[in-house]
Amino acid sequence: MPVLKREQARDMGDPSCLPKLPVPPLKQTLDMYLKCMGHLIPEEQFKKTKAIVEKFGAPGGMGEFLQKKLLERSKHTANWVYDYWLEDMYLSNRLALPVNSSPVMVFSKQNFRSQSDTLRFAANLISGILEYKSLIDGNVLPVEYGRGQQAGTQLCMDQYIKVFASYRLPGPKMDTLVAQKSTVMPEPQHMIVACKNQVVFVLDVVINFRRLNEKDLYTQLERIREMSDIEEERLPPIGLLTSDGRTQWAEARSVLIKDSTNRDSLDMIERCLCLVCLDEPSGTELNDTNRALLMLHGGGTDKNGGNRWYDKPMQFVIGADGCCGVICEHAPFEGIVLVQCTEYLLKYMKGSPSKLVRAASISELPAPSRLRWKCSPDIQTFLTASAEQLQRLVENLDMNVSKFTGYGKEFIKKQEMSPDAYVQVALQLTFYRCHGCLVPTYESASIRRFHEGRVDNIRSSTPEALAFVKAMANSSKTTGVEKMKLLWTAIEAQTKYTILAINGMAIDNHLLGLREIAKELKLEKPELFCDPTYATSIHYILSTSQVPTTEEMFCCYGPVVPNGYGACYNPQMDHIIFCVSSFCDSAETSSDLFMKTLEGCLKEMQDLCIKCNTEAKPADSMKRMNRPTKVMKNGSKS
Repeated sequence: MPVLKREQARDMGDPSCLPKLPVPPLKQTLDMYLKCMGHLIPEEQFKKTKAIVEKFGAPGGMGEFLQKKLLERSKHTANWVYDYWLEDMYLSNRLALPVNSSPVMVFSKQNFRSQSDTLRFAANLISGILEYKSLIDGNVLPVEYGRGQQAGTQLCMDQYIKVFASYRLPGPKMDTLVAQKSTVMPEPQHMIVACKNQVVFVLDVVINFRRLNEKDLYTQLERIREMSDIEEERLPPIGLLTSDGRTQWAEARSVLIKDSTNRDSLDMIERCLCLVCLDEPSGTELNDTNRALLMLHGGGTDKNGGNRWYDKPMQFVIGADGCCGVICEHAPFEGIVLVQCTEYLLKYMKGSPSKLVRAASISELPAPSRLRWKCSPDIQTFLTASAEQLQRLVENLDMNVSKFTGYGKEFIKKQEMSPDAYVQVALQLTFYRCHGCLVPTYESASIRRFHEGRVDNIRSSTPEALAFVKAMANSSKTTGVEKMKLLWTAIEAQTKYTILAINGMAIDNHLLGLREIAKELKLEKPELFCDPTYATSIHYILSTSQVPTTEEMFCCYGPVVPNGYGACYNPQMDHIIFCVSSFCDSAETSSDLFMKTLEGCLKEMQDLCIKCNTEAKPADSMKRMNRPTKVMKNGSKS
């Protein structure tokens, strides 16, 4: 079997052995902030911002005081930015989780010929989930090490512990990430199965101290399907409430828990390992784009929109029409954890294909239980509002999933360039072609080399990228070799910032820390963070992420601002999968136009490389691209 066996697994490692996230030097961050924003805002605005930044960073000024407090915080916490970042990025965000926050992993289309095929796939998948969980519980997942710029560096494994043991609890102003660490309550040994828009079935995966085998799981899933067909026992689609805005869901939940029956049902859901969503056929053509849409929002109230519980970190979707994948609540862990988990499961299923001949005898197993809900008129009102809100999301999402087949990372590597940096520059060129400017751009950079490290931001809209895209726009005024040299300069700037970010030296977490510690100390909000430039700097019109996979699947998500794009890409050797999202009600954006333009830009860059790279590339390009950067204890680089 190609999956990792327990006896082959290495210990997940001691996170306390990892270094602490450094606090970058204040002057370095402020200088970089000005460099990142100087070419993205009007000149007069930049002059005002520069004066504000200089005042903030002056000796004896507010910045110096807050920096000192951050350094003190760093000494007394495992990770000085973790709580600030988690609250700012996720828990204080009031938007609905589907589309706005929760990324999805879309599997290749399955060819189910019957309901039995669907349930066999589900039973096989659940068996893999239980095996993966046993590796986490046994602390024997293989320790992960960085690649590329982080080659050989041990990475923090803390996020994996939360995959099946956490829950996002809605709050009126801020959510809470609940970790199940109680020694009083027994460890959960059940999953929740959603079926026909009812989140109501409890699947015990351990009965009489024995983990159910695949045949038993199939039997129980078959019984759940039969139970869901009983019309008189159908219940309202309570799961719709979790698809609403977080404040609205918190209000609905406070009404829901007034009834003890509802409290018991919520407790079973909140403590479960994960959700298994058995979706009905969507009735739509299952191309890549439509499968992505269905995974992101379930297709709305008339399809599988209520067949979800978005507060759970992992929801495994198995559609009767072959639309399958995973929905991730993003607060507990990053995309790489989602990728590693799903790749393990798909490899497990390949290595241990379902060989069920017949179901186990029904009399051998207790029947799965059905959760009950008491729905008052107030709850019905909330459900109606949630359904309308979800439908608006469904109708507003503009998605384009395309496989660019002109070339892949093999060609880019032959040019001695970083594939990620190359694609990021291509995205900048695309945005410039579509909109005539560059905008603050987010690209997630893992900082897992540090204890409790999550991510920081690589700011891809560099001055060097702007110089390149302007040269490409003025073809007659710039020679091919000059353009190629500018492309190299842009790629090297992108790579340099990436190295800063993964070594804990990027600006966004640091600025967030300075802002939040001032708030924590109940100080007047520093002028730096009241300046319109700062608001512009964190309004990420272009939100991007590289999510490479070794199995046939792709990741996608929605935009993070109303007038923005979400751009997720999966580089393979001979092609690149792009998932571009935007909102229909924005007059400024179009996912189809962006994708069409991107394909043209990638071809132009290829032609440029073929014609001019030999003459224009730096002599030590490959060496410089792969040189590791060492971060010293004082935050300086060597």
